[in-house]
Amino acid sequence: MAKTMDTKYDHLAVEKDIYSKWVEKGYFTAGDLTKKPYCIVIPPPNVTGKLHLGHAWDTTLQDILCRYKRLKGYDVLWVSGMDHAGIATQAKVDERLKNEGISRYDIGREKFLDRAWEWKEEYASTIRSQWAKLGLSLDYTRERFTLDEGLSKAVRKVFVDLYNDGLIYQGERIINWDPEAKTALSNIEVEHKEILGHMYYFKYKVVENGQELVIATTRPETMFADQAIFVHPEDERYKEIVGMHAINPANGEELPIMADDYIDMDFGTAVMKCTPAHDPNDFALAKKYGLKMPICMNPDGTMNEMCHKYAGMDRFECREALVEDFKKAGVVDHIEEHMHQVGHSERTGVIVEPYLSKQWFVKMKPLAEEVLRNQKIEDQKIHFVPSRFEKTFEQWLENIEDWCISRQLWWGHRIPAWTNKETGEMYIGMEDPKDKENWIQDEDVLDTWFSSALWPFSTLGWPESTDDLARYFPNDVLVTGYDIIFFWVARMAFQTRYCMKNRPFKDVLIHGLVRDSQGRKMSKSLGNGIDPMDVIEDHGADALRFFLTTNSTPGLDLRFDEKKMESSWNFINKIWNAARYVQMQIGDTKPTLDVDCLSSVDKWILSRMDEVLDHVSMNMEKYEFAMVGNELYSFIWNDFCSWYIELSKATLYSEDQAVVQNTKAVLYTVLEAILKMLSPFMPFVTEEIYLDLPHDKESMNLETWPEKVNFTYTNEEKDEMALTISAIQAVRETKTEYGMKPSEDLEISLHDEQGNFVELSKDSKAILDKMCHAHVVENLNSDDVLSRTIEKAVMTIKMDDLVDLEAEKEKLTKEIEHLEKEIKRASGMLSNPNFVSKAPEAKVKQEKEKLASYQEKLEMTKTQLNEILKKI
Repeated sequence: MAKTMDTKYDHLAVEKDIYSKWVEKGYFTAGDLTKKPYCIVIPPPNVTGKLHLGHAWDTTLQDILCRYKRLKGYDVLWVSGMDHAGIATQAKVDERLKNEGISRYDIGREKFLDRAWEWKEEYASTIRSQWAKLGLSLDYTRERFTLDEGLSKAVRKVFVDLYNDGLIYQGERIINWDPEAKTALSNIEVEHKEILGHMYYFKYKVVENGQELVIATTRPETMFADQAIFVHPEDERYKEIVGMHAINPANGEELPIMADDYIDMDFGTAVMKCTPAHDPNDFALAKKYGLKMPICMNPDGTMNEMCHKYAGMDRFECREALVEDFKKAGVVDHIEEHMHQVGHSERTGVIVEPYLSKQWFVKMKPLAEEVLRNQKIEDQKIHFVPSRFEKTFEQWLENIEDWCISRQLWWGHRIPAWTNKETGEMYIGMEDPKDKENWIQDEDVLDTWFSSALWPFSTLGWPESTDDLARYFPNDVLVTGYDIIFFWVARMAFQTRYCMKNRPFKDVLIHGLVRDSQGRKMSKSLGNGIDPMDVIEDHGADALRFFLTTNSTPGLDLRFDEKKMESSWNFINKIWNAARYVQMQIGDTKPTLDVDCLSSVDKWILSRMDEVLDHVSMNMEKYEFAMVGNELYSFIWNDFCSWYIELSKATLYSEDQAVVQNTKAVLYTVLEAILKMLSPFMPFVTEEIYLDLPHDKESMNLETWPEKVNFTYTNEEKDEMALTISAIQAVRETKTEYGMKPSEDLEISLHDEQGNFVELSKDSKAILDKMCHAHVVENLNSDDVLSRTIEKAVMTIKMDDLVDLEAEKEKLTKEIEHLEKEIKRASGMLSNPNFVSKAPEAKVKQEKEKLASYQEKLEMTKTQLNEILKKI
């Protein structure tokens, strides 16, 4: 027996407890080998905290695709998982230890890792509970973690293979150093911000002739590591001093004056100091001329013993003290304010230090070239949606630099490299050395993105030849934000190409960032962050999901709007009330549809349902969820609720029980199709309504995508229904305009373009009478009439001296202008060969029908205007 729906929609009651039942029933567990496979792997959230609105948006898009594909009959695997997030998680655990009055060095590496795993379990549990709140249909039986045993094996294999192929090497380079986290960063983990700094101009005295050189720097604290001074070999101002020496005012050392055409003669004083260990360009010059590369800074950003009395000072404290001492010594020529781009750590926020360090690198060019080559092969390329991001992806690969993959952390995949204590020999391998006590393992771990780059195939069991890997790889689609195309998408592309000789996924659906209502990025500093769990508490997960996925097109940012959130909730409430009305009509028995007994109204709503089904299916395949949302909103609110439900009331009270039963069947059929089309967006409320109706399955999760109803619907019937609905709208608008009561009876007459009376069917006349108290007659027998152009006819209304001719003239003139604009727009589209050849056939047909309708209405409206002008 079907239960009775509550009188009011309560999202808290609807969304409570049902998710755990879905998971227990195994609705989200993949493995039905009778179906075609479809696979998505979740971009693994970091185990550093709670999910934010961006996560909610990203995962809801994936869930919509997974639920839609299940309805379409696919065996869907949506792999769940999380990322260990090396730097970020270690920082969080360090902070927790600090609050306890200890540091990781006090407890040692092993106990620190125990504490990190405790953190992971705590926050993984929180993330799972948030996934449940969002209703995500993840396969938890296959959940993975980037530090689990299987992924650790995959990481070691890739490292060893890349090393053996000469694609991983160890070398000294100027890298981005995070003094707070005390680790190297890759280039894309550095966020460049424009800040106001200073350009300092200092005086250097030439030893041999006493000449004074003025040299500019933005980082005086690195002067202790200066090794030379460079000028351009063709600079007439300095040719004579090349080969001489100048005194470094920071430490009194004599610096050789050298010449190289790298120097820009038009920039500043065209004299440059060279600090090889603290600047990438200076490093290149030092390599060229064999200069020494001393480091004057400690890993924590304090100055070392090279800096004499400044040793132990923070780098910026040293800068201020050194400049103050230079002022007293008369070394400062002048100081200018200087706006410049300064790198900041994406993880800790501190200013990054260019720093000479021995690190592990991946040789990127050959890996990137292989991806780019395959981007030209249709069945191997990664398709970006929107397509413009493919260029972004390719440009980065074309200009790629070697990737620094080592990190000076404890939490992460430890580099599988050992050095022999006695011989200094290096061993790289999958397993530990046999005589382990004679070897020292590299202390560093791998960049988090190294393991994340293997996610599309390592999660499916690689390097083992698993059934899942054979069935679900490559993934069908990746959903992610444009902000990590470089961080993650590109790395998955080249690691998958290297390991699997394939693309990681067929499509990449790119979305933007969630911003506040003013378009600002959400941040702690602005205090404008919004917790998705709070939104779910206030409005429900269904409303949040519908808002997030239908208010922005692919690739664009989304503004969080409280009013639109409320609108989403109101839409669901409208669906709830409509479903409750249907349930009250049909009771506990699922009605059977008889297509041979359909009324004109039934045929109209079923025809509209079929059109919507086509458009929704087409746009779901194209990832155009906003278009799907708009289509469903309009169909449900206007066609189904405002029109069909109201129109059905006329037939539900018919004395003919066959008509009554068929009306109930149509109500059920359309509602069921609506629930199925909406369920990917609103899984909770659609399930609740589905379970409150008589049905064949135990859950919406076991249902299939709706099918069209086969019935005969002639153009004449279609035109008459369009005319009837248009007439009802026109009568209602006229009554409102002239202050008449809705229940007031009116006589109307309908004529076609040639002036012939349009005879309506008995059903259509009854609808007009019921819906707007309008009675159709052939002759109104009055000169006091009002004319309105409607679909397929001109409607005249008997008004009995209420017509304002001047107002009518103005209204009709505006309508003519509007129609002419629409005709121009539609004609322009249809005369565009690109539109006609590339747009879906249904869209082209729709535009042609619109153009014909506009042209027909224009002629009839002009006729009406001429009649009004005769009377004025």
